[in-house]
Amino acid sequence: MSKKGRSHTSYKNTLPMHLPQIHGEEQGIQNIVDGLVENSQVEELPFPNQEEHSSEASKLLEEGIKYQQNGELTNAIESLQESLALFQAFGNIHKQAQTLSYLALVAYSSGDYKSAIAYSQQCLSTSYKDKFIDVSIKVQALSHLGNALRHTGKLEKAAESLKECLQIAYQVGDKRSQVAALNNLGLVYKALNQIPQAIEYQEQSLKLIRELEDKWGEEQVLKNLGNTWYTIGEYTQASIYYEQCVKISQSLHHHRNTSQILRNLGNANYALGNYHKAIAYYQQRLVLVSKIKDFRGQEQSLGSLGVACEALGNYSKAIEYYEQRLELARSIKDRRSEEQSLTSLKVACYAVGDYSKAMKYEQQTAMQGDS
Repeated sequence: MSKKGRSHTSYKNTLPMHLPQIHGEEQGIQNIVDGLVENSQVEELPFPNQEEHSSEASKLLEEGIKYQQNGELTNAIESLQESLALFQAFGNIHKQAQTLSYLALVAYSSGDYKSAIAYSQQCLSTSYKDKFIDVSIKVQALSHLGNALRHTGKLEKAAESLKECLQIAYQVGDKRSQVAALNNLGLVYKALNQIPQAIEYQEQSLKLIRELEDKWGEEQVLKNLGNTWYTIGEYTQASIYYEQCVKISQSLHHHRNTSQILRNLGNANYALGNYHKAIAYYQQRLVLVSKIKDFRGQEQSLGSLGVACEALGNYSKAIEYYEQRLELARSIKDRRSEEQSLTSLKVACYAVGDYSKAMKYEQQTAMQGDS
């Protein structure tokens, strides 16, 4: 491998090969609402103004759904819980199940997987009381339950729920729910490290989503397939799916997803030794994240570009990228990135024999450690 300038092969920066996190940290929200307490010693009286309260419950349900769609999850929980209490009070089983299904969705979206499990289970228990309940409510509840169980590490139970969800979706010909169940089963089997089965489910999901001509769903399934192949070190296969995915992400103007996939493509090509191609993807990402003012993405891209340039022996260019990363890290007061940038600069400068500059960065590292 050719190197520009005087080199010391014992010095080398390395590129972390980890995929970015997909799911956020768990956040606590309110627990499930209990039904009204029954007291056998008190005569049960009719609910006053039942029609009025039924209308109010429906309004609260609609309000909760709108809050959920707008991402106002705390408000959604509050409205849905009030709605549920009213529906329970006058025994509207269908509306109880529907409200519980939305509560499970909001809890899941909030990262409160324990509450999502509780709401889903209560929804299913409620739905079994009425054989005329819309089957789509059961499908949604089973889907939320399976996904929440996966996040809590109960993978076998998650698979059971999602398989039941898939079976019902097949029976009623609900292709969209089939897509979701197949994709989510793929995630469960990936977590179980049963990769062939995971890929089989995800490939089935991809075939169906393409039949539905749903580009948003296809984008997600392609990303998951790329991640699955990446996990087992099959970087060529991962790149095939990522390349398809990034084209869709760009066409939909999904900047965050485009950024993630360009990063993954760069990392995959770096792992394959395709350094020029890796650099091209990192540069594309840098342009995008600079445009949308994603400072974390800029910092990551500059670091990745520096490492890839080092792999080609282009230390002067690597130093240029590391210096830009250092300047950015200091501007956003990111001490961790600043420390990493100083270390990378010190190593790269030693590699080209620029000892005075290497010592300067080493002194700055020491000064930062003392501060």
